[in-house]
Parts: sequence; C-alpha cells; structure tokens
Amino acid sequence: MQRVLFLGIGIVGCLLNTRPTTVQAQSASTAVTAGTPQKDTLPVLNLPQCIEIALQNNITVRQGQLQVQSSNLQLKQSKFNQLPTINGFASQGFSAGRNINPGTNQFVDVAVRSNNLQLSGSMPIFQGYQLRNLIRQNQTIVQATEKELAATENNVILNVIQQYLNVLTGAEQLNVARRQAETSRLQVDRTQRLVNAGSAPEANLYEIKATLANDELAIVNAQNTVDLAKLALLQAMNQPGGQPFEIEYIKLPDPRIEGYEVSALQVYESALATQPQVLAADLRTQSAKIGIDVAKAGLYPRLTLSGNLSTLYSTVGLQRFIADGTTNVNSTSALVTLGGVTQPVTISTTSPGGYNETYRFFEQLSNNLNRGVSLNLNIPIFTNRQYRTNVTNAVIQQQNAQLTADNTRLQLRQQIETAYTNLLAASNRYRATEASVASLERAFQASESRFNAGAINAVDYSLAKLRLDNARAQLVQAKYDYVFRTKILDFYQNKPLSFN
Repeated sequence: MQRVLFLGIGIVGCLLNTRPTTVQAQSASTAVTAGTPQKDTLPVLNLPQCIEIALQNNITVRQGQLQVQSSNLQLKQSKFNQLPTINGFASQGFSAGRNINPGTNQFVDVAVRSNNLQLSGSMPIFQGYQLRNLIRQNQTIVQATEKELAATENNVILNVIQQYLNVLTGAEQLNVARRQAETSRLQVDRTQRLVNAGSAPEANLYEIKATLANDELAIVNAQNTVDLAKLALLQAMNQPGGQPFEIEYIKLPDPRIEGYEVSALQVYESALATQPQVLAADLRTQSAKIGIDVAKAGLYPRLTLSGNLSTLYSTVGLQRFIADGTTNVNSTSALVTLGGVTQPVTISTTSPGGYNETYRFFEQLSNNLNRGVSLNLNIPIFTNRQYRTNVTNAVIQQQNAQLTADNTRLQLRQQIETAYTNLLAASNRYRATEASVASLERAFQASESRFNAGAINAVDYSLAKLRLDNARAQLVQAKYDYVFRTKILDFYQNKPLSFN
C-alpha cells in the first residue's frame, strides 16, 4: 500500500505543478453550481487524498487484499503439513446383559460401565516431495497475488488521476468561458454607449448581446461539464454522488512539445520488467509448473511413521484377592475302597480368609496400557490412472497459464502502442491548436479594432470571437491530454516521475 501511495504522489508531482493556491481561488475555478453553500466552507481534496480514498473503498482492491491473506494462510498451512499429527480419543459406555469382561475375556451377565482412551499420531517421512513442492508453489502464489493486487491498485490510481484531470480541464475551460463572457460584457457596454451617442447602429448592440448570451450558455455548459467530471471522480472513489466538495486547483503550465525520448518498443521492453500484471502472470506460470511436480508425487511410494497409546477401564475388569487375617476351612467327603472294603473318608483344607476387589480406575489404566509404533509404506500399483490424470491435468494448467502470460504481454504491448500513438496525436493536436489560437488572437484583435472603428459589422466580429473562443477551449483540452499521455508512458517505464 505504501508503494502504491508513493506512486500516486509521484504522479501528482509529475502531472501537476504543485503550487498551493488559496481556497478562494480553488472555489472560483471549480465551483459546483450556483446556489451551493459558500465555497470556502466546502471540503477541499487533493489528488493524494482522492487516491487514498479510492484505494480504501474500491471493492476489487479489497478483494485482492483478501486474496493475499488467503494465499498467505495456504502457505502457512503447507508448512504446518510437515509436522506430526496427534489425535486423542475417549469414550464411556454402559451396557447390560451378556457382556465380555475386558479383563478376562470371559462372558458375564452383569451391567458393565467401561472407558476407552486412545492417543495416536503420525508423521510423514517421504511423500514424493509433495510437501516441499507445495510450499514452493504456495510461496509463488503469494507473490503472484501480491503483484495482482499491485496491478489492481495501479488501475485504480490511473482512473482517479484521469478523473481528477477531467475536473481540472473542465475548471480551466470554465474560466476561459467566464473570461470570454466578461469580454462580451465589456463590448456590450461600449456598444451601448456608441448606440446612445448615435455612433453605431442599434443592430450592432443586438448582435453583441446575442454573442453575450451565447457566452453565458457556454458558461452553463462548462459548469455542467465540471459537475459531471466531479461525479465521475466521486464514483472512481466509490463515494455517493451529490456531495459538495472542491478539488485542489493547481495551475498546469503549458507543456513543451518535444519528441518522446524513447520508442514504443523500448517502452514495452522496460514495462516487461516492472509492470505487476506481467510479473503476476509469470509467477502464475511458475506456480503451475511446480504444480506438475506436486501431481507427480502421487506416483511415488509414501512412507509414514505412526504410533499409538491405548488403555481401558471396566467395572468388571481384573480383580485381586484381599486377605483379612482369617482362615477358611473347607471339608469334602468321599468313599474310598481299601482291600475290598469301602469306607467314608473326610478331607479338610484351609485357605486364608479375604475378598476379591476390582482394580481401581487409574490402576486399570496403568495395567491395561498398550503401546505401539509402526512404519507404513504405501506403494501405488494401480489407482485407475488417477495420478496419471492429475499429472496430465497439471501440464494442461501450466500451458494455459503460459498462454495467459503471453496474452498479458500482448495486451501490454498493444496498450503501449496505443498510448504512444495517442501521445503523437496529442502532440500534433496541441501544436496545431496552439498555433491556431495565436493566429486567431491576432485576427480577433484586428477584428475588434475594425469593429470599434465601424469598419465591420457585429456579425463578423462575433464570428471572429467565436472562432477564438472555440480554439481556446480546444487548447485547454489538448494541453491536459498531452500531459496525461506523456505521463502514461512514463508510468509504463516505472520512472521516478517529475515535471521539468
């Protein structure tokens, strides 16, 4: 953004002679309409302010900024993809009826509440260089989106400059129309005195008044032109129309008509190395080329390291015997035959007294802990040619990106050739108009002297004045057009712009 504002301010310095004038002078030159508030109370905007407002409000610029943010996020994510992934899992269940004791793997017919805890992770070791190439591709995409944003901002700046100059052009033409009307007013007063003295026919007065009416109409038309130019400037800044404002009126000196120092081909060669739209198109082509390597990664084996931890708890899990210090006596009877004689025999056994207790929660988690690690190799053998299709599609995308870059260069060359031709035309038009104004000023001075002496009638005088008025208005338009065309070519060469 700072680079763009610097560019805009540089264009200001080259397009305009930055000599500050008073607000009153600005208001007199760029009045909106009759009946508006006092001009010295209206906000005054200079060109850098207009550019800044336009960049802040332009929707395309804001979309480009979001695109840059999105591409940066994708780049960060592609770097994070190299890190291990770890997942945790926990469950708690309850079931009644015939269940399996998870500790003994035996069927039990009781209600069981159980917990299952797992922790697993994996880390990519070799992915066919896909991760590394994705990082390279996303880095290129970030650079491309930044250049595309710069190109969008440049277009907005040039549009604002053009609209700003249109307001200045209309304001100067309005001043010319007012001076012409003032000249006609003075001539009406003089003719009125001559008619009152009987030195001139009354028809001359009517003719001069008709000329004054035509000049006042020219003022109205020039004012309408200024109003429309201001509306276009507001729209270029994405501001609602109808807002009263003034622009900083800066007097643009008459340019020196000289041949441009370089050819259109040289301008084009300089633009190829600096214009952001060309650089962005080349970066998109480079990104698509890296995309081929990303697609080829699917053809390579993939090696991944995995590990997991798991444990469980159950209310019917493993049990342990707890002795309480007592003794249990168990007696069993049986018939034993000895020497053909059968006699009853009693057998007694003793065991320590106590009870069975299920292991507690954390004890079961510790006892049931299971650890595992594995090295997984995935070799693509036949995948319905999916990866081959991905590679072919990536090649097509790279070719399409190259064609887009070629088309961008073609459009740039055509734009520069058009701008260069327009500059030559503007130069010829300004030179011819300047010579025409000089000749018509001398002719008008002669016509005015002859009219004052009564040698010509008012019709001839009015025609001479009309020709001069039209030529002066055309000279204003030609001057601003020539200056703008010159600075457009400087802009394509990324020159530090200055006005000499």
